[in-house]
Amino acid sequence: QVQLVESGGGVVQAGGSLRLSCAASGLTLSSSAMGWFRQVLGKEREFVAAINWSGSITFYADSVKGRFTISRDNAKNTVYLQMNRLNPEDTAVYYCAAKSSLNSYTNSALYDYWGQGTQVTVSS
Repeated sequence: QVQLVESGGGVVQAGGSLRLSCAASGLTLSSSAMGWFRQVLGKEREFVAAINWSGSITFYADSVKGRFTISRDNAKNTVYLQMNRLNPEDTAVYYCAAKSSLNSYTNSALYDYWGQGTQVTVSS
């Protein structure tokens, strides 16, 4: 059974940083592209960042480019999202997800596995 478990969310002041982790079990992450999405209650799930199986290719939403960094440690079967210079608009539940390739990486419907999400709240 595949499980993705996010951690690292919390409450932070504007301008602060958080690092989210996504640990996988039942799935060899080195064979998967990974993505981070976020969702605010009542709104659609929004693409944040994606990374290919080796970590050599990354993509970011314009809203987080230059502030967020996605990375992975395949030996630990874990993907990370380093979030810097956070602002209140970054407040959301953050989800990690896995798919077989990086094609159409912004399309949440094409991801095969999802974590349960972790809440990030940025206070002004």
